[in-house]
Amino acid sequence: MMPALTFKTDDSHDWVKDHITLLERRRFVSRLLETNSVIMPIHGFQTLTLLDYPGYTAATVFLGGCNFRCPFCQNAGLVLHPEKEPVIAEEDVLAFLKKRRRVLDGVCITGGEPTLAPDLPSLIRSIKELGYLVKLDTNGTHPAVVRRLAEEKLIDYVAMDIKSSREHYDRLAGSSSEKLLSAVEETAAFLMNGSLDYEFRTTVVRELHEEEDFEKIRDWLAGCKRYYLQAYKDSEHILKPDSYSSYSREELEHFAGILRKKIPLVEIRGID
Repeated sequence: MMPALTFKTDDSHDWVKDHITLLERRRFVSRLLETNSVIMPIHGFQTLTLLDYPGYTAATVFLGGCNFRCPFCQNAGLVLHPEKEPVIAEEDVLAFLKKRRRVLDGVCITGGEPTLAPDLPSLIRSIKELGYLVKLDTNGTHPAVVRRLAEEKLIDYVAMDIKSSREHYDRLAGSSSEKLLSAVEETAAFLMNGSLDYEFRTTVVRELHEEEDFEKIRDWLAGCKRYYLQAYKDSEHILKPDSYSSYSREELEHFAGILRKKIPLVEIRGID
């Protein structure tokens, strides 16, 4: 018997308006609970989001495990103990996506760190066969995986986290490995020099970031396609809760101004 599900929805949405009835949702949950088949460890499934894939209506798949230990991470359970998280059968997620092809445009693959999953290409290939666009969230530590997915045209958009300036990466990522930082640099260069659509993004934490970090990021990623500064938000799922806070919008705008000197498109997310 499968463990209890993590079944996520976007609370800002009216399900009836979006052609997804309560009955359909109940039937989907019932089917997930009845199945014993787990092809790939999917630990969460958000059936509708307008936020995760810019410009598209999408669903989001959550995979477990991560090679970073960012203290401000919003998904502590998926990072630290994915084996304790609920599991959803891949075949049932695909069955749901097959029914929603006229409602959804794309699927976001997030985590944790998705590129750690050995069966990631197979999962994405199954999603692409249903006609969906695919967005990959990544910390950039597996450039070979990102390159393979891009070369096989399995992904359409990449959102890559830039934790901080290279000088302070270890403090933000919870890892002092020069090999991991080198991999991050390689993935960033691949995206900037290729044709795949992408964004870089940084969750800005008052206690961990300072003005100099954004000056160094600006010089490192000068000319990149787009960059988002995301306001930190505390929650019960933070890896190290009650330790951090966000900058104000005015302060984030100041950091954005620093980046805009060499990056043409810089925007702020997650704050009014």
